[in-house]
Amino acid sequence: MEKELNPQTIKEIKAQLLATKKQILEDLGGIARRDPHEADNLSTKFPEYGDKPDENAQEITDYSANIATEKVLEKTLADINKTLERIEKGIYGICKYCGNPISEKRLLARPIASSCITCKTELQENE
Repeated sequence: MEKELNPQTIKEIKAQLLATKKQILEDLGGIARRDPHEADNLSTKFPEYGDKPDENAQEITDYSANIATEKVLEKTLADINKTLERIEKGIYGICKYCGNPISEKRLLARPIASSCITCKTELQENE
């Protein structure tokens, strides 16, 4: 059975998550803009390089890459926000499936983890 995290470790993880969140928001600002028609929604900016065929092809390539990047960043941001909520509620480091503590080693490697290794392994084997 794993021991509970010490408060200093949680504080360090929270600081790391907040720094990562800030960086993600900056990165998103470079490739996306707020959609005025939908609250809390971003839309990928379409790059404008020029009117030549090779410039148009590059615009489409970069736009496609930015859409994929935006999706990954938004998913990571959502995971960070959920993790910060668990920290604020005092339930960070507790497996959401079995209620046992998540190992400190796992949380240091993957701070957004919400399940212990045992439960995560079982879930992956049943997929």
